[in-house]
Amino acid sequence: MGDVLRLDGETSTLVIDARGPGIPRECYWGGALPVAADLGALADSQARPWYPSALDDDVPTSLLPETGLGDFGHPGLSGVRGRRHWATAFRLQGVDRLDDTLTFRLDEPAAGLSLEIEITLDPATDVQSRRCRLRNVGDTPYRLDWCAAGVFRLPPFVTEALTFEGRWTGEFQERRVGLGIGGFLRDNRRGRTSHDAFPGLIAGPAGFSEESGRVFGFHLGWSGNHRLLAELLPNGDRRVLLGELPMPGEIDLAPGDTYETPRVHAATAPDGMNGLSDRLHRFVRDRILRWPGGAMTPRPVIFNSWEAVYFDHDLERLKSLADAAAAIGAERFVLDDGWFGARDDDTTSLGDWTEHPGKWPGGIGPLIDHVRSLGMEFGLWVEPEMVNPDSALYRAHPDWALNVDPLPRPTIRSQLVLDLSRAEVADHVFSMLDGLLARYPIAYLKWDMNRDLATAGSDGIPAYGAQTRAVWALLDRLRGRHPHVEIESCASGGGRADYGVLERTHRIWASDSNDPLERQTIQHGFSRFFPACVMGAHLGPSPAHTSGRRCSAAFRGLAALFGHFGLELDLLALDAAERRDVAAVVALYKRFRALLHEGRRWHLDRLEPGRIGYGAVAADGAEALFCLVQMASPPFTVAPPVLLPGLADRGDYRVAILAPQPAGAYGDTDLDIVLPGAVLTRVGLQLPTQAPETTLLLHVSRQGSRS
Repeated sequence: MGDVLRLDGETSTLVIDARGPGIPRECYWGGALPVAADLGALADSQARPWYPSALDDDVPTSLLPETGLGDFGHPGLSGVRGRRHWATAFRLQGVDRLDDTLTFRLDEPAAGLSLEIEITLDPATDVQSRRCRLRNVGDTPYRLDWCAAGVFRLPPFVTEALTFEGRWTGEFQERRVGLGIGGFLRDNRRGRTSHDAFPGLIAGPAGFSEESGRVFGFHLGWSGNHRLLAELLPNGDRRVLLGELPMPGEIDLAPGDTYETPRVHAATAPDGMNGLSDRLHRFVRDRILRWPGGAMTPRPVIFNSWEAVYFDHDLERLKSLADAAAAIGAERFVLDDGWFGARDDDTTSLGDWTEHPGKWPGGIGPLIDHVRSLGMEFGLWVEPEMVNPDSALYRAHPDWALNVDPLPRPTIRSQLVLDLSRAEVADHVFSMLDGLLARYPIAYLKWDMNRDLATAGSDGIPAYGAQTRAVWALLDRLRGRHPHVEIESCASGGGRADYGVLERTHRIWASDSNDPLERQTIQHGFSRFFPACVMGAHLGPSPAHTSGRRCSAAFRGLAALFGHFGLELDLLALDAAERRDVAAVVALYKRFRALLHEGRRWHLDRLEPGRIGYGAVAADGAEALFCLVQMASPPFTVAPPVLLPGLADRGDYRVAILAPQPAGAYGDTDLDIVLPGAVLTRVGLQLPTQAPETTLLLHVSRQGSRS
């Protein structure tokens, strides 16, 4: 029926055996193969020998493993029609190729189903994207319990995975797990990407590191419930499955209905996690993000009012904060929660999106005018998916909240979730947002979502997936009407961080924690999959409001430098020295933001415990900025030399420590030295010993070429 097919990137090749008769199988994914390679011979060479107690007909892992053929691992598809047709045996009907996309068309007449599996390999970044479409062609409903967006085979040398877990104010925490017989399973039922179960995984050989080992990375671009599974079968097959996780009875396909999975994205790199992240970052910048005007502009310094005033809105004080923000170098002023309804705390008024009459008798227009007169853009906080029971909207429409009557309606932060899958509710929310953006010159929306979805039913039917798709549709609709507006995805911090929402937004608030020490591990994990240009990172107050930790302004500022930088503190309370330190970091950010946001992100390897390091290197290797953060007391009196990756072997580089100087660092911090790139990448550089909670910022610039 088909053939053995290949998709090629710059450094990788994917080979699919589509000779039939069933679902095609992946028979190679790794480094680039020769153009003239005999693909049929390659596929035949992978045929497994028979072994005792095995099925007489071998069942290798396909692009969607089926129980009906005797696959004993986790199925790629699970569903039932009545109590029958719970097992399938799809037959390949054809293959379509359009540029870098293969679409495999299959049917299962007995089960009354048709299936499309779509695979794209972006040739510029080597990132795969896969999804499935399942259609009910029978004459009765089909209950779909699970359909993987993508199933990936892993080579035998992959024995370890890096997974991501966490909590509120502690997102994207990394944990290594061995991949033994059985599997690693992570289910998320929170109705959003979640703080504790980010849908991403990196796998490779034991001990893979920042710069070594062929690694494989996977991410589901979906903002709702999901399943991530890495399993090792007794026959040696290793595979990763990712997809939306429906609740029981959530997906009931009527005759003629089609279910389309989210997209799952994957990449492989021979040079460790740095190489993998570089591919994923370029893919996000080039293929996922959709900027106003078609291209990213310099990411402005943000001032956010939240940790400066909370709900205490006073026009004159906010004007003074705007004056201080502009004077220190801010370029965008964001008015956070507290401006609407009777919103004096977080128990009331969500859904009532008109200005608080006591705080804003003349509306927010006077503040916007003042902010814009200072040369700054104006941004506004909204949480349009939610409603407080104490609100005019809920009193008028209690049926508009997701619920499973007669069960209780559990609240989080005193709020419920509006059922956006209902057209009248989505229209109302759109009308509110559209009216705000039409009435005021708002350049930026901080779109928040401060609760998980619990018992999220629409007319009693599970609506988790429908709600996620409705939120995406609302964002698409709003951007279509107001294409100049940038939007931030905030979900009580990093609770909604994925490539799906990022197709519709421009920034992700990585965490509600502005603690500069906690931010190091949060941002470290976040940056595995997301580039710096979308990582919201703010210089917050001291003490930090979520942890009570006290740190210098310089340390707090440098902790936020390698993201989309902002300020979130009471600038009017700073003394002269603190203002100078904050202004110095703002100036550093403006000086280097093109390098930070367009360069390659590198995590430093082979650092001693208690130290974390990362950098940004220009695409041509001509300039770099590296940050060394001492998290805890060093284990040795003299730290080992630090290797600076990503620099060209040929050419001399000047290395200097930049101001603001790290308070508490021992030794001479006036480093200014010229060394060959090969020495910096292979031998390393001896740096001053650092005290805990200090930072060294290194600027590296190429001086000339060596023959």
